[in-house]
Amino acid sequence: MMRLDTASHPIRSTENDRETRRWRVFCFDRAATGIHRGQTPWASWVRHATERAALPRRPAPAPSARVIHFRHSSRTPLMKFCSNCGHAVVLRVPDGDNRPRSVCDSCGTIHYVNPRNVVGTIPVWEDKILICKRAIEPRYGFWTLPAGFMEIGETTAQAASRETLEEAGARVQVGELFSILNVPHVHQVHLFYLATLDDLDVAPGEESLEVKLVEEADVPWDELAFPTVIHTLRCFFADRAAGRLQDGSFRLHSLDIDKPMRPLTSRATVTP
Repeated sequence: MMRLDTASHPIRSTENDRETRRWRVFCFDRAATGIHRGQTPWASWVRHATERAALPRRPAPAPSARVIHFRHSSRTPLMKFCSNCGHAVVLRVPDGDNRPRSVCDSCGTIHYVNPRNVVGTIPVWEDKILICKRAIEPRYGFWTLPAGFMEIGETTAQAASRETLEEAGARVQVGELFSILNVPHVHQVHLFYLATLDDLDVAPGEESLEVKLVEEADVPWDELAFPTVIHTLRCFFADRAAGRLQDGSFRLHSLDIDKPMRPLTSRATVTP
């Protein structure tokens, strides 16, 4: 292996120095192309192009393999290795399917990537609702409804109750499902339940900086974390003003949100 003598060049002595990296690339190029042996760059390029052309070509896959190359996007999460046996996986359309999947040819496992459920509540106490200030990214320092990812073995209502207790220290009676919001660009579905607080014994959990009860006039709309929360709260207050919450005539609200949220990532980036 070729070693580079950087000790004689003080300006290039540190690993993170930009000049060091440039110098090493330069030296490697000289060694690889043969310039240090007196060849011109053009002659070196022709020699290496000829050598590469003489190498055996990789055989094309058999037609029955159905190997298809897909352009990666945020809609197609990629994995490299099988979580079952550890061998490399291939992205292709399995037999009997119509979508690309990560397939392990070693153990035969087909890895399906499905949307995740984010479940929460609209905790109500008289004419106020309980909101939490986030202590984690994304959207650190912004306000939200208590919600989080559903766990294995839970119903959606159980997950909503648990997340409310974990994030706001609040015990609630979970009511009817109020909103369901599809967020395909992040592979999620958000569900919010109506809920009634058992008491005012609330406190921020590990993922919250602060919790507070607010009336509609005091909702910090410009500081809400996610479009799903904004839409849910606007529908909630509209239904309450029209009396639909009181008589139970409200409908399940559904919305598709197929665009990223506004670019702010934390309250630290917001100027007053």
